Amino acid sequence: MKTRIITAIVAILLFFPFIFLSGLPFEIVMYFIATIGFLELLHMRDMTQYPIPTVLGVILTWSLLFQDEYIFFSTRLELLMFFVLILLGYTVLVKNKFTFEDAGFLILSAIYVGLGFYYFIQTREVENGLVYIFYAILVILSTDTGAYFFGRAFGKHKLWPQISPKKTIEGALGGILVACIIAIIFHYFFPVHDSLLLVILVTIIASIFAQIGDLVESAIKRHYHVKDSGKLLPGHGGILDRFDSWLFVFPLLHFIHFIS
Repeated sequence: MKTRIITAIVAILLFFPFIFLSGLPFEIVMYFIATIGFLELLHMRDMTQYPIPTVLGVILTWSLLFQDEYIFFSTRLELLMFFVLILLGYTVLVKNKFTFEDAGFLILSAIYVGLGFYYFIQTREVENGLVYIFYAILVILSTDTGAYFFGRAFGKHKLWPQISPKKTIEGALGGILVACIIAIIFHYFFPVHDSLLLVILVTIIASIFAQIGDLVESAIKRHYHVKDSGKLLPGHGGILDRFDSWLFVFPLLHFIHFIS
């Protein structure tokens, strides 16, 4: 626990100033974090042994992080198709040593990480971006904290034992409750929307998606028989262990046009 707390404090001191700075320094940090997250996924599947696809995957991840005016295609769909064609062509060149499944995993990993962090960057760029970012982060952290303490105090019914044996339904509901309380308090000081009712509704949905994001990461790790996604953050694991919920919540808030 002591290691987790020290790591969390150091991470906050290093990361959050860049959120306030915004602009190029913030984007550089996000590119760095996204790159590590992408490589963690490849490492789980033992795909970093393929240097050319790995480099192409990193480039695709970076390309998905670009602002719209900087991508070299009309749409991101065209960009994705371009890399699909290259990677499928590569499977032929190496006579299926790098397979169709490998190419699919690499592309999906780039989309998952690249677009997930793209929406985080986009959130910072909109009007009141800082308010939205801290609202989302507080919802994620309070969901995690509430689920932990409610689970320990009241947890009796397992949520998804095959994937995450310690998580309980009571913990999940407690996480949603705590997230709503924190969101209401935050909204009182820093209004997120004109309607408090809408803020509560969005918070419930975001809290659910935060927990889904956490479970998805747990499912991936269990499938590939790894305890943590990486070792960058002592006591916490890797980048994806800390940002898994972010990759679900920030895109969601844009999809439902809560952030636009």
